Amino acid sequence: MSERIVLHMDMDTFFVSVERLLNPVLIGKPVIIGGASDRGVVASCSYEARRFGVHSAMPMRMARQLCSQAVYIKGDMELYSRYSRLVTDIIADSAPVYEKTSVDEHYLDLTGMDRFFDSYQWAQELRQRIVAHSGLPMSFGLSANKTVSKIATGQAKPNGYLQVPVPQIQSFLDPLSVRAIPMVSAAGYKLLRSMGVATIATLRQMPLVMMEQLMGKNGRTIWLKANGVDHSPVQPYTDQKSISSEHTFDRDTTDMTILRQTLAYIVEKLAFELRTKQKLTGCITVKIRYSNFDTHSLQQQIPYTAFDHLLLNKVNALFDRLFTRRMLIRLVGVRLSQLVTGTPQLNMFEDTSEMISLYQTMDHIRQRFGRQAIRRAGSMTEVDRN
Repeated sequence: MSERIVLHMDMDTFFVSVERLLNPVLIGKPVIIGGASDRGVVASCSYEARRFGVHSAMPMRMARQLCSQAVYIKGDMELYSRYSRLVTDIIADSAPVYEKTSVDEHYLDLTGMDRFFDSYQWAQELRQRIVAHSGLPMSFGLSANKTVSKIATGQAKPNGYLQVPVPQIQSFLDPLSVRAIPMVSAAGYKLLRSMGVATIATLRQMPLVMMEQLMGKNGRTIWLKANGVDHSPVQPYTDQKSISSEHTFDRDTTDMTILRQTLAYIVEKLAFELRTKQKLTGCITVKIRYSNFDTHSLQQQIPYTAFDHLLLNKVNALFDRLFTRRMLIRLVGVRLSQLVTGTPQLNMFEDTSEMISLYQTMDHIRQRFGRQAIRRAGSMTEVDRN
């Protein structure tokens, strides 16, 4: 059986790079992208801004205090989504198996390709193709599993590449900070540092049982990653990766109030599921079934999001285009596809930190007391509450 070969590709400071592509004057300057007002949050920032202590999800007010000389840009998720899909299309045309894990990050399983091509050279050629077609910088790491490849990408940035052969995995990992390990949160890092654990070498020398006692199941996974062990597969990415929900009415209807309320209820439910799973959707499909069982649907790619109010606007627009026959409707449904991993802050170029806090509070209440514990007024109807 062939030794596993996993390639991790990541666009460098993706949002900033897109803005610099359109406006080269920004190159070399500290750039901060996010909400336009002081109440907004940082969605992305350049390496030049990071040197001042700016980081993603930081309040804009604090970012301005740390780096007043930065260029501040509101951000355009529709634009970034378009470039994200461009890169994915290039990868899809070239790779046997790939997984899109976020708007700017992909894993490729190249296992077995070394019988025909040099995998490292193939990865370099793919990177050159992406850079040439998109104009965006990209880094990659190549090794035996997802964890080592992702860490290698981090070490190769900005705009570089690095291969870590199997015999060199441990010597590569050992001197690095434990913070380099995926899954080590800020709280986890603080806990490990309080115990004197700074490097991966020190972490992997800890007894596994101790890590499990400290961090539970995550402790075991982190310990295995520190030892260069990660058996997680590259999950093939398809547009069919989706979540959906439908509602069949007790009585067929053309009542627009009921139809809008039902769509709002479905969107609210699906968006909460997205945020719970830390996912974003890049495509919406709306379906209606008339009383004569004639069924129609419309699909639209959208800027990646996981927020009710953004999704509902798109759903209502699709419904308006779809509902043209003015016949009684038996069923409505919504499907969210092209799912990628991502945080809601990616969408918050126009909204304030208060909006983020509102969503976080609502989700916390739902997770503690159940999905029906808090609802939008516009989604209250007689649809099935179960």
